[in-house]
Amino acid sequence: MKVVLFCGGYGMRMRNDRTDEIPKPMQMVGPRPLLWHIMKYYAHFGHTEFILCLGYGGTKIKEFFLDYHEEASNDFVMHRNRVELLHTDISDWSITFVDTGLESSIGERLRRVRDYLGGDQYFLANYADVLTDAPLDRMIERYHESGATAALLVVPPQSSFHCVDLAENGEIKDIVPVSHFPIWENGGYFVLNREIFELLPPGGDLVSDVCGTLAGRGRLFGYRHDGFWKPADTFKERAELDDNYARGIRPWMLWETTAVAGQS
Repeated sequence: MKVVLFCGGYGMRMRNDRTDEIPKPMQMVGPRPLLWHIMKYYAHFGHTEFILCLGYGGTKIKEFFLDYHEEASNDFVMHRNRVELLHTDISDWSITFVDTGLESSIGERLRRVRDYLGGDQYFLANYADVLTDAPLDRMIERYHESGATAALLVVPPQSSFHCVDLAENGEIKDIVPVSHFPIWENGGYFVLNREIFELLPPGGDLVSDVCGTLAGRGRLFGYRHDGFWKPADTFKERAELDDNYARGIRPWMLWETTAVAGQS
């Protein structure tokens, strides 16, 4: 299936200041940007046709791929000033770059790339700021089994805050971590039927307008994932991912696990 990636937001919580022109998807995790890791995840499951919804920092994203250096993350042989790659990252990828506007909502960005989906009935979508080891193939399988119009990955609450049970007189009865509540959060990975465009008005929102309506009709499926899921919505979160990468803690890089298993 084609993969729509929302790459056009300002990402203010990620940027050091207003003069920082690097868009959130291009923030580094190891030797490659966050966007590359997400695309590699989808490619691992066989989904290599990408549609990038560009906006803020779109030029930086284009430049990265136009000047892509495969030798940065692949073994190679150099002989007489010529480089022979032993492995490749993106040679089988198809990437469509679409300017969807600086101020567009997620839903509007999706509307503006509708024609690039061709005649496909189903497609994938992602916020392009979260890494996970969720079994995408199983999620898609369960989605089709459910008969729903749309599906989204749901994860346990990630907040470190505590909820307080407060009496009318101000007495605190209990303090409970948010993560202990039986609730689930939107994990940012979607499987969608193109029927969703019937529910998406100009300037609309994918979650409130589409998913909210489908939930009310019993047409939205949630795939529960208790494994690794880590957002990179802030500078601190991205730095934590980068630090773990340097320490060899890379659970989202399922393609490495497969490569090691194939060599054993």
